[in-house]
Formats: sequence, structure tokens, C-alpha cells
Amino acid sequence: MSAQEQAITAWLASQRPAMVALLEELVNTDSGTYDKAGVDAAGEVLKRFFRSIGLEPTTTPHDRFGEAIRAELPHATTNDQRPIVLLGHRDTVFPKGEPQRRPFTVKGNLAYGPGVADMKSGLVMNAFVLAAFAKLGGHPAPIAMLVTSDEEIASPSSRPVIEAEARGARAVFNSEPSQAPHQITKGRKGGVFMVMDVVGKASHSGAFYERGISAIEEIARKVIQLHKLTDLPAGITVNVGTIKGGQTVNTVAPWASAEIDLRYVTAAQRQPAIDAIRAIVETCTVKGATATLTISGEFLPLEQSEESRKMLTVYQGAARQLGFEVEAVFGGGCADSGLTAAQGCPTLCSVGPVGGHGHTPEEFCDLDTLVPCAQALALSVMRLD
Repeated sequence: MSAQEQAITAWLASQRPAMVALLEELVNTDSGTYDKAGVDAAGEVLKRFFRSIGLEPTTTPHDRFGEAIRAELPHATTNDQRPIVLLGHRDTVFPKGEPQRRPFTVKGNLAYGPGVADMKSGLVMNAFVLAAFAKLGGHPAPIAMLVTSDEEIASPSSRPVIEAEARGARAVFNSEPSQAPHQITKGRKGGVFMVMDVVGKASHSGAFYERGISAIEEIARKVIQLHKLTDLPAGITVNVGTIKGGQTVNTVAPWASAEIDLRYVTAAQRQPAIDAIRAIVETCTVKGATATLTISGEFLPLEQSEESRKMLTVYQGAARQLGFEVEAVFGGGCADSGLTAAQGCPTLCSVGPVGGHGHTPEEFCDLDTLVPCAQALALSVMRLD
């Protein structure tokens, strides 16, 4: 390890109490995706941190969702001004008031609270890696930290910002949580969220049953067909996750709606799967019923490139030098890393601190991994070709 690398890793080792303090503040700041005021409040916490290390953040506002926040540490001498990007989101899946009901707590080496792993600990790690380079130098290129606001619902406002960032970047590290025993992600499925709306005709279910057209019956028939599209060996799954509809118990249902989740492995699988889903949705078997399909959100798959394999090798080498082994696994979950990889930008995902049970009250972050993961990320940034 070079003298510069030793200085960076030593400084990060001294920052654990400050990291935990920032994590506590972020976790206790309500930031469910649809709570724009809360998401922006969590953003203010990070903007104050950026200013404390001498960086003035820029923002991309949005009228419905929280703003995207970007801070960049420049590099004056490199000819290649494309930044290395540290990516993360600050929104959570939890309802408003969740941090008040169960605030940040620490038991032994584990921290608990809404979003503590997914992914506020990753944001803390990114922020302190950025701070280390701001204080001590050693970065081989400009370093940008991008903080988005709506990843949990497939980044409807952040996607253009992320994709533009990726097109101008040399590499992206996405700091979603890693999993015990220290697994990071080499590939992720793509995901498409869709809404199926069925229109029938209301009628009294006792006196004039035959005059009605049941949207619920039509949607029930479709669910069976949709689930048959699942092909586990190919990595394709189709799941109808919610259904709602109908008027009253004694009325033939005039409408029904369902949400469909499609997951797939490669970009080539996407369109055939959507075409098959659309054919089922738009072909009605209850006479008189009609149906439409709408895409409500989408993640792209994270497909490993040769450049991202090299990034993984660099990261594994840094981790090994710091005393821990890293395994790379394929994940069925989706993330913004698929958006950056699809732009041709080398991307490594799940380099955040170890955590688990995301989206549940049992969500945790292993605080003992905050510093080692920050050190591994910093060394990887310094050693990128």
C-alpha cells in the first residue's frame, strides 16, 4: 500500500464515530419516496456535509419527487475529466412517521432503523470517501457523488439524471448494501412494473346478474395465464402482486386493476416477455370486457462487462489487502446500477456496508463494516486503470 493509500485508509479509520453520527441523523430524517419534503430534508443533511468539506452541491429539482443532488471534487491535472461516480439513493419504502416509531438504535455492532442499510449507510460511506479525497488528495480523476430521490419506485424522476451522469463518467460505484458474508453484486435482473386495468359493466348481482360483465372474473382468468409465463430456468418471473376492483358485494364488478411485476436477466428477454404479457392482458375471454396495460416503472438489468469485471478484480484485491474476502453474486433485485451499465459505463454494485432485511422492521447495518467498506472503495477508486 502506498503512502497516499495508507493516509487515506488511516483517516477513514479515525472517522467511525462521525460516520455513525451522520448515519443516525439520516436514518432519523423521514424520507419515504412519496414524501418530497422528507426526501429533500434528508438531502439537506448531505448538502450540509458537502459544504463542510468545501464542496458546493448542485441540484436537479422536481415538482413531485425529491431533488437530485450532486457534489464533485475536481481534479486539476488529469487530461481525462470524466468523473468516477459514487451513486446512491436516499428515499426509503417506509410510511411517513416511521423514524419516530422506531428511530435509529444500536445493539452491539448492529444498527437498526428505516433505511439504515438500504441505503443510508452507503450514502454515509460515499460521503466520507469523498471527504477523504477532499482532505488528503490521491484521487486519480474527478470524483462525483450523486444522490437520487426515488430509486425505490424505479427512479421516474432520477433516471434521466443518472443516465446523463453515466454517459459522462469513467466508472460508477453504486453503494447499495452488501450482504453477509460480504457479497457484492456482479449482475442484477431487470424489472418492469405494469398496471393492468379491466373494464366491465355493473349490474345487480341478484336480480340482473346476466346483464353484468365482471371485470374481476376477467382479471382472475388473466392472473393464471400471466403466472404461467414464469420461466425459472431462464430467470424470468411474472408476478401479479396486487389486485383491486369492484363496487359492492352485490354488484357485478364494473372494473378491476392489478399490478404486474416482470423480472428478467438479459436485455434481449425484455421485449418478448412484455409482448407476451400484453397479449394476455388485451385478449379478453369474458364477453364484453376490455383491458389495457400500462408500464408504471422500470429498472434495466445490470449485465457484467469486461470493464466491470476488472473493477471487481480491483475491489476484491483492495478488500483482501484490508483483511476481508468479497464474493460476487447475481441478484434478482433491481437497482439504479442497471441504468448506468446500460449506458456503457463500467459499474460495480452493492459496495456499501453489510446489511440485511431491507424493507422490513428488522433491517440492519453492521457498523463494523462501515470503515472497511469505505477503505475498500477508496482504494478501488485510487487503483482504477
